Amino acid sequence: KPLVVYFYPAGSTSGSMVQAKAIQEEIQSIRRQYKAVVVGISGQGAEAKQKFASELGFDFSILADEGDAVRESFSVPKAALGFLPGRVTYVLDKDGVCTSVYNNLADAASHIDAAKDALKEM
Repeated sequence: KPLVVYFYPAGSTSGSMVQAKAIQEEIQSIRRQYKAVVVGISGQGAEAKQKFASELGFDFSILADEGDAVRESFSVPKAALGFLPGRVTYVLDKDGVCTSVYNNLADAASHIDAAKDALKEM
């Protein structure tokens, strides 16, 4: 299955909530149309993730990357002159090949459209 992996700075922030809500609105159509899996990742702990997910009623997975090992393996760049973890979305095809990288800290809502565009190209 194709995989959309999005990294966000921290849960329960305005940008991350906008991004997650946009994904939640599209998650069923992404699953149905592209058979894709969506996973959100940030460096906060599992307890913070559970709170964030329950606040918004997520229907997709979010993962705790407390040591930033996953973020580092994807080479997610820092944002805001290196002061913040980056907001980057990766789209991988069914073979695990990265076909798209979308890096935009400021426009959190645009990430889902960028991911859908990449999925359409597969």
